[in-house]
Amino acid sequence: MDRKADPASAVVTLRESPLYDWLLGCVSEAPPVQNVCLGLNWTLAQVDENLGFAFSPRQVPRTLSWAGTLRGQSSQTLGSWLLSWNDAEAAVGLAVLNAGINTPSGCASQAQPLVGNTPGHLRVFAHFGRQLQGRNVVVIGHYPGLAQLWHGFAYHCLERLQQEGDSPDSACEYLLPAADWVFISASSIANKTLPRLLELSRHAQVVLMGPSLPWLRQWQQWGVNYLAGVRVLDATAALQVTMEGGGTRLFNGPVQYGLLRLDD
Repeated sequence: MDRKADPASAVVTLRESPLYDWLLGCVSEAPPVQNVCLGLNWTLAQVDENLGFAFSPRQVPRTLSWAGTLRGQSSQTLGSWLLSWNDAEAAVGLAVLNAGINTPSGCASQAQPLVGNTPGHLRVFAHFGRQLQGRNVVVIGHYPGLAQLWHGFAYHCLERLQQEGDSPDSACEYLLPAADWVFISASSIANKTLPRLLELSRHAQVVLMGPSLPWLRQWQQWGVNYLAGVRVLDATAALQVTMEGGGTRLFNGPVQYGLLRLDD
């Protein structure tokens, strides 16, 4: 067995997980991986002419046994790293998965572009803002500038690495069952919290969002009502921003948010 494409930490897989089995099955025919960039904020993979993103883990070991070996590896093999409990490997796996799924012929082409004066990374929240007034809203993940955008309107933000005003991610067990609307960062796919978050949010309108999103209409069967992901407008600029450690700058030209309602 090729150890370069099968790290020891990926041996422990998620058993009896239909959601992850389904996701991995969506890249069964994808070409080999051309490039991988494990950036400061975003992890990027290139498969054929397509780019896929994942949110980069906050802590990555200085020594990675597989560095320099990923180019040319099978998309199916590297995509299976999504099952790893190693955060860096899981990010690579999700980025590869997205590069195989998020093609020009996919459902992202049917999404409504989100444009306007609001900073790009906040346009999803600006779009929904008015209809959320007076509702019980929970946001999974800390989004810079959201508190200012939604000033005067109460919501809960759940975050593993808390900042001022955030609640710990463990509060999901108490807050999500009572929520009317839940915005879930698609980075929860890589950290393996998504299945439980969706289960707890089954009575809410759920928006699955972020560059880490695989654009698939079948998310509806898992209780997702809206997809809010990105479409690449400038692949060269997206790669440069990722390689140079960019965060929200990714939304200032290289990619654009789109919104797709799944029950339309």
